[in-house]
Amino acid sequence: MRLDILSVVPELLESPLNHSILKRAQEKGLVEIRIHNIRDYTLNKHRKVDDYAFGFSAGMVLQIEPIDRIIGKLKEERAYDEIIYTSPDGELFNQKTANSMSLLQNVIILCGHYKGIDHRIREHLITSEISVGDFVLTGGELAACIMTDAIVRLIPGAMSDEQSALSDSFQDNLLAPPVYTRPAEYKGWKVPDILLSGNERKVNEWEHEQALERTKRLRPDLLR
Repeated sequence: MRLDILSVVPELLESPLNHSILKRAQEKGLVEIRIHNIRDYTLNKHRKVDDYAFGFSAGMVLQIEPIDRIIGKLKEERAYDEIIYTSPDGELFNQKTANSMSLLQNVIILCGHYKGIDHRIREHLITSEISVGDFVLTGGELAACIMTDAIVRLIPGAMSDEQSALSDSFQDNLLAPPVYTRPAEYKGWKVPDILLSGNERKVNEWEHEQALERTKRLRPDLLR
């Protein structure tokens, strides 16, 4: 899989994308993550990529020319399954979306910034818009990192224990059950006896019951 991330502040992406599972997945050759500075594709000497909005709206807007130039260059090199714009008014990113995107080969993620991007980019260059929640961030870099992390960890081989990813919250529309580790008792606080029983069938039943109970209590919307 290849992910090309376009940003005006690429420094925000470097640390999150080069540690832990993401780092190991890249070292194994499972994913190639390329970060592109949109400023490198402007033709003016000040590397300016934004301007005032037409009309009376406040805030600066990313211009169409450098973004069109970088997307055009990348598309000349390979075909892309999706060209995504991180936008607060996009489709809400969830585990189902992450699962689907982990099966793609080549993806571009455009990080919004300032007041947003020239709307013609959204009309003519973007194939989908994705939001990580009903709130506004300074830029789309953090959203791109969240999406990349959620996607890459699902690629076979990215995690040493692939079963762990399959049992995460939301994979079956249920929250994950409680988990415990050693010591079995601490300050009088005990691990449930069933988890120490060694009976795999009963443990699985208990975990499913706990997952269902937690989902009903904390996220009943998932059951609908």
